[in-house]
Amino acid sequence: MKKVAIIGGGLGGLSAAITLSANNYDVTLFEKNGHLGGKLMEVKVGDASFDFGPNTITMPDVFREVVSQTGDSPDDYFDFIKLSTHTRNIAKDGTIFDFTTDKEKMIEQLHSLDSEGAKNYPAFIEEVTRLYQLGEKHFFRKAFTSTRDYLSPSLGISFSKVRPLQSLHRFHKKYFKNPFVVQALDRYATYIGSSPYASPATFALIAYLELVDGVYYTKGGNINIAAGFKKAARKLGVNLKTNCKIASIEVKNKQAISVTAVTGERYETDMVIMNADLLSAYPELVREVDRPHFSNPKAAAFEPSISAFVLLAETKVRYSELLHHTVYFSDNYQNEFQHLFEERKYPNDPTIYLCNSSYTDQAKSPNGDNLFILANAPGINEQNVKSESDYKNIIYETLDKRGLSIQGNVLAEKIISPSMIQDTFGAFRGSLYGLASNKKRDAFFRPSNKAADIGNLYFVGGSTHPGGGSPLVTLSGLNVAHAIIRGN
Repeated sequence: MKKVAIIGGGLGGLSAAITLSANNYDVTLFEKNGHLGGKLMEVKVGDASFDFGPNTITMPDVFREVVSQTGDSPDDYFDFIKLSTHTRNIAKDGTIFDFTTDKEKMIEQLHSLDSEGAKNYPAFIEEVTRLYQLGEKHFFRKAFTSTRDYLSPSLGISFSKVRPLQSLHRFHKKYFKNPFVVQALDRYATYIGSSPYASPATFALIAYLELVDGVYYTKGGNINIAAGFKKAARKLGVNLKTNCKIASIEVKNKQAISVTAVTGERYETDMVIMNADLLSAYPELVREVDRPHFSNPKAAAFEPSISAFVLLAETKVRYSELLHHTVYFSDNYQNEFQHLFEERKYPNDPTIYLCNSSYTDQAKSPNGDNLFILANAPGINEQNVKSESDYKNIIYETLDKRGLSIQGNVLAEKIISPSMIQDTFGAFRGSLYGLASNKKRDAFFRPSNKAADIGNLYFVGGSTHPGGGSPLVTLSGLNVAHAIIRGN
């Protein structure tokens, strides 16, 4: 029985562990933190509980697939609740545009906001559906393990059909004339940690997921996805080692032969899967001489995705104006992304996202709402260090000006800063999604799922193919596991 060492217990590592164990591999998973699920972790503040990681869940069938391949019913592991009207978008002038999978309700709103957009909405939905179907067929379900995979003729033909040269912002402007409607849709770029003015229109496929397929919440908290994976892995006999940080990967004759924990304990293995952040962990764990195709300067040269400044606030009241997801947009979106990516600094007028899971599940916060409040932040550098209390006050003051007074109603709160994200998850410069997708190379030709220099070292997670976001990192684990089973 072949031994597999998996470094990192995020959703990608867990899905790979489950798939390989179900196919008779001897799997040991090492996680440096005390929990499994990576950024999908529970945080308690006062009497309220929060999902730190992915709050907007799409593609639930991907998570169900991980369990169903073991022969068990996914219904015994997690329960997905579809949110009918899932996201409230609020402009600086107070205009509201609610996102829903109800096509007629979307068109009804557009008649008031954007008459041209109302007429174009069916064509818009048709096009984002086409983009999603191409992605599902040619990109999402494939592990990219060599240069040949990127050069296949079928992939080249598909690549030309997904609007690689048009920006997401220009794509949305083709269908909609109201700047706020465009702005609300442009926010999808932040789901991949990027700018709508630079990332390709291909990522308009996210609109299909939210406006056609739907947005979901996992009953009891999205952390139950990770809990379900943990349950499945344990049932299969995966050796789960939490609070176990790997210090190095030993390479001999271009093969990984063992991993060593910080405690000095050494584990021999036939192959290694790295679910840790590729840009941080690969240089840290493998000697540079053993990875000439991924040198330290090459790793440092990648553009990180955006990070986040997060406030977790338990309140003593419930806010009727908030849905499960609510976004208060800045007045000048382009200026905000210029601050984030070009000037590498915190925006003065941030767009602020709030997840209020107690809107759907009051048990998560018995005394009032549990407000997960997020403002985009730049990747960490020496120039953008900002006092946590300063930015917290900017966020609260901004919301107060928009008619949402929170600070006086807070029972308990916790700050999670970019530096904490970097330290807790080993995230490259505090990034949420590994690489930004502002450059065509990084959007379509992310680091492959297999090391160029080490024949049995594989990569899963947001910094490799197919990209960031909980369904895609889960797919990366499935894809890599199936590639290993096939002998690729």
